[in-house]
Amino acid sequence: MGMKNFALIGAAGYIAPRHMRAILETGHCLAVAYDTKDSVGVIDSISPGSEFFTEFERFHEHAHQRRRDAATALDYVAVCSPNYLHFAHVAAGLRLGCDVICEKPLVPTPRLVDELRRLEDETGRRVLNILQLRHHDAVVRLREKVAAAPPCTKYDVELTYITSRGKWYMESWKGDPRKSFGVATNIGVHFYDMLHFIFGRLQHSVVHLSEESRAAGYLEYERARVRWFLSIDADDLPAEVRGRKSTYRSIDVSGEQVEFSEGFTDLHTVSYREILAGRGFGLEDARHCIETVDRIRTGPVLAPGADAHPLIRLARA
Repeated sequence: MGMKNFALIGAAGYIAPRHMRAILETGHCLAVAYDTKDSVGVIDSISPGSEFFTEFERFHEHAHQRRRDAATALDYVAVCSPNYLHFAHVAAGLRLGCDVICEKPLVPTPRLVDELRRLEDETGRRVLNILQLRHHDAVVRLREKVAAAPPCTKYDVELTYITSRGKWYMESWKGDPRKSFGVATNIGVHFYDMLHFIFGRLQHSVVHLSEESRAAGYLEYERARVRWFLSIDADDLPAEVRGRKSTYRSIDVSGEQVEFSEGFTDLHTVSYREILAGRGFGLEDARHCIETVDRIRTGPVLAPGADAHPLIRLARA
């Protein structure tokens, strides 16, 4: 496989440097980057020769010009823009004749997954979603353990993820549910994909809490009953980590903790290697977690019962 040319949409975002490094570490070229913001100095330490544009029209025209020469034509477009722009930017990449690698959440609704499928058929190109937790060693081991257990085994899971954010968060697009699709989608979608990957199809969903800074509920899968709690509020951090750490991550599976403290930072490079080897996760792989966040976002909020996460009562106090 020769060197591939990549474009990156959303170069000034938090996650973009992981994509830049993944392109470099897999031996390929970040040929051009685009963002409406120009705070992209990180490119100098990763790919200083990349073209850069702050206007989509100029980026789009440049991409078209490159198609005239097979040596410069773009092979992939990586999309790291705000959530609400993913569909439009993925569609643009497909129409440029490229395969597209998109950050999570791919799109907010199953209907838009169907529309991307139509665009794949029209263009002959593919959409690949970054679902990096599927490559985490702890997730792979747990999936193998569940698969080896008797088919009637159903695990009790408690998922807690608190990643505190400052006041900037609510002033940014991430704090606007019309653009981020809410906290459960924005910080939780990869966990819902992980749960499906390990425990099978979703059978039942209940939402117990839905606020701008936290959400919680109950999910039942073929092989698991899951109580979940997500928050960006530092006040929700357990006392033992408050003041020392800004993030708390806990996944308890029938009384056993799944160790997640290490192994996150290199997963984008692993994801790119798999995509370039033809083993990336496509639209149908991403569909289930999109269906899950759509149900959580649009479903009613019910009073917490015996199936509620224990932190809900503290959050509501």
